[in-house]
Amino acid sequence: METRVLRWAWGALLATAALCADAQPMAQAARACSACHGASGVATNHGYFPRIAGKPQGYLYHQLLNFRDGRRHYAAMSQLLQVLGDDYLMEIAGYFAAQELPYPSPQTVGAAPEVLALGEQLVRRGDPARQIPACVSCHGAAMTGVQPFVPGLLGLPRDYLNAQMGAFKTGQRKALAPDCMAQVVRQLTPADVTAISTWLSSQPLPADTRPATSLTVAMPMPCGSVLR
Repeated sequence: METRVLRWAWGALLATAALCADAQPMAQAARACSACHGASGVATNHGYFPRIAGKPQGYLYHQLLNFRDGRRHYAAMSQLLQVLGDDYLMEIAGYFAAQELPYPSPQTVGAAPEVLALGEQLVRRGDPARQIPACVSCHGAAMTGVQPFVPGLLGLPRDYLNAQMGAFKTGQRKALAPDCMAQVVRQLTPADVTAISTWLSSQPLPADTRPATSLTVAMPMPCGSVLR
């Protein structure tokens, strides 16, 4: 299945890359991404493929670079991007960042109250005793992200959230140094990870789902993906 998707997506990108100067060809090229990320990048709230519609352009651009340059590992993404230049990747990121589309209802329902309570504590307040900052201190009070580099975490599939925290913890996913997410996730226990992903995937989106324009407080640690 992955091979067929890769061939289709690769052909779509190659067929339209030379025409990317116009808005319509970029929309056509973006169809290659819909095989995994859904039409216009909306995805679903299940599985391992994240929503990319409406994410900050700088964040999406860095993730494309990370896949292309080996800091993130997924063969289909890496092979698609390996021959594409920085300017074109920025155009792709800008196209999906501009897609303001509705979110589905929360994925997780009926989770154990104690799991939700731990998840909310870690997301909203962190755990100072273990030097774990609150998720909201970087991802914004509404957890919809912060321009231009920090992604929102609401509306993402629980399995995807678990997988990405695990990848940061084991070094399978990396970001530009200093890699703040890796530092934070290494302090989390498996129960913490489950609680965070469960709480996040159970929350409805606010009325305004756009990323915040800025943080209201300083980030708790330096992050390479935000500094560059």
